[in-house]
Amino acid sequence: MRPYVLADTNWKHLKDFKYDLAILPWGATEAHNYHLPYSTDVIEGTAVAEESGKIAWEKGAKVVILPTIPFGVNTGQSDIYLDVNLNPSTQFAILKDVITVLDRQGIRKFMILNSHGGNNWKSIVRELGLLFPKMFLCVGEWVKTVDRTKYFDDPGDHADEMETSLILHLAPDLVLDKKEWGDGNEKKNKIEAFTQGWAWSERPWSKISEDTGVGNPQASTKAKGERFFNAICEKMGQLFVEIAEADTDNLYE
Repeated sequence: MRPYVLADTNWKHLKDFKYDLAILPWGATEAHNYHLPYSTDVIEGTAVAEESGKIAWEKGAKVVILPTIPFGVNTGQSDIYLDVNLNPSTQFAILKDVITVLDRQGIRKFMILNSHGGNNWKSIVRELGLLFPKMFLCVGEWVKTVDRTKYFDDPGDHADEMETSLILHLAPDLVLDKKEWGDGNEKKNKIEAFTQGWAWSERPWSKISEDTGVGNPQASTKAKGERFFNAICEKMGQLFVEIAEADTDNLYE
C-alpha cells in the first residue's frame, strides 16, 4: 500500500488520519502522433504525481494523490476521432465538487497537477478562490519544472521528443515501432503576431499537423525520458513538501 495514493489506501488507514495537501492530476484523452497512446497525458500526469508524492511522503509531508482526471479541454480537436473534450465550465463544476469535499473535511491545501496544454486554470482558480476563502488553491505545471533543452535535442509541443521519451520510459509497451512515427511537422499561422505569441487564437489541430504531433520525436530514447522524469519528480516532490508544511496565511515577506 502506498499511503500517499488515495486509490491504494483504505478506511483502516484513513479513519484517524489527516492529510495536509491534496493533489489532483489532470490529463487528457487525445491522439499523440501516430505512435503514442491516447492516454499519454494521463500516464505522464499520474506517474509524476505518484512519484513526486512518494518523494514528499518520505520527507515527512502528509500529501495525498487523488485519482487522475482523464479528460481535458480539447475544443480545437473536435474533428479528431475520439479526442474527448471537457469544456472549462465542466472542469469548474468538477473542481467545485471536489474542493467542497476537501474543505468540509479540513484539507485546506489543494493543487491541480496539470498534464495537458489545452487546460487553462487561472480564471477557474481565481473564481474558486472566492468561493472557498479558507482553501489554498494552486496549479503545478510539471512540464515547466526544468529546462527541457538540457534533456532533449529538439523539444517540441505535443508527442514530441520529450513526450515520446517519457512514454518509452513509463509505458514502452504502448509505443509503436519507430517506423510508424510521424515527423510532427507544425504548420505556422500566416499572421506573424500569432506565431510570435503576442496575439492568440486557438489552433485547429487538424490544420496544423498531419499526424497530430507537434515536434519531431525521432531522437527520443528511454534513457532521456528516465533522466527527465527523475528531475521533474525531485523538484515537484520538494514543492509538495513546501506547500504541505507552509503557513499559507503567512506566505509573503
